[in-house]
Amino acid sequence: MKRREFIGLMGGAAVAAASAARAQPNHIRRIGILMGYAQDDPDTQARIWAFREGLEQLGWMDGHDVAITYRFGGGEIDRVREYARDLVGLKSDVIVCETTPTLKAVADQTSTIPVIFVSVTDPVSNGFVADLAHPGGNITGFTNFEATMGGKWIELLKKIAPASRRVGVIFNPETAPGGGAFFLKSVAASAPALAVELLPVPVRSDDEIRRAVSGLGREPGSGLIVMLDVFTAVHRPAIIAQAAADRVPTVFPWRFGATDGGLVSYGVDVADLHRRAADYVDRILKGATPADLPVQQPTKFELVINLKTAKALGIEVSPTLLATADEVIE
Repeated sequence: MKRREFIGLMGGAAVAAASAARAQPNHIRRIGILMGYAQDDPDTQARIWAFREGLEQLGWMDGHDVAITYRFGGGEIDRVREYARDLVGLKSDVIVCETTPTLKAVADQTSTIPVIFVSVTDPVSNGFVADLAHPGGNITGFTNFEATMGGKWIELLKKIAPASRRVGVIFNPETAPGGGAFFLKSVAASAPALAVELLPVPVRSDDEIRRAVSGLGREPGSGLIVMLDVFTAVHRPAIIAQAAADRVPTVFPWRFGATDGGLVSYGVDVADLHRRAADYVDRILKGATPADLPVQQPTKFELVINLKTAKALGIEVSPTLLATADEVIE
């Protein structure tokens, strides 16, 4: 099936799966998927496509021997909690969830249904697993970033925009890993050697985003790091638009930050994590338990540079940096 056809069928996938489950109650296995972002987000679709492709390669076909039920949180915590209850109530054989807030919502609802997480930053400190090698319960999965990534983001900002002397780090303290502290430590540790003044920027709304980015833009030599956070992901249009208006170079942790108009992104290939999650679902459906499946870390990272945005900001990206990029948007 072509990807375009798959996306067109997503709206009816849950109905088709439910009908198939009724037709073959003794053969269908139920998979619940709780995504952190909105259904119409192109990156959400790419991640689901990668997961389904991984499942199909392992011999599982939606509507034939598995019934996949999708729920999309759209960054709304109350909605995520409601959907977590739904998927547990459907007696799913396994639940796949994306981002820390969705994992917490599911973990609050069940301690018995196997849960595979994707894109969770610090599952040990958050109490989801005992340790990475031996999760020890009903939860395992795939992490996305280590705390040291913050230092890499600020180094990248200085490479692509060397004039940056005053750098804000934007995050929502209610949803960011560790309330923001998880990545801030490594950003702060790298700032002095780069001659950068660091400004933590907590925000909780689009209005606060606009005021914070405008404040940075009023000072020459300002830059912005967008912290990994479901809130900042969902509200990236406001961040990108205000950064463009105030000519603030911006580093994002996800590819879609750069493809949507930000200056540069460096982070995990999240679609690859979803593809790998299919292998763990396969193992669980064949009898494995999450306690015996170690938490895995990312293996694929990608650097994306938006050359169009760089030109609009008056930034000349070095040929050396361009040569290392996985994708250049012109």
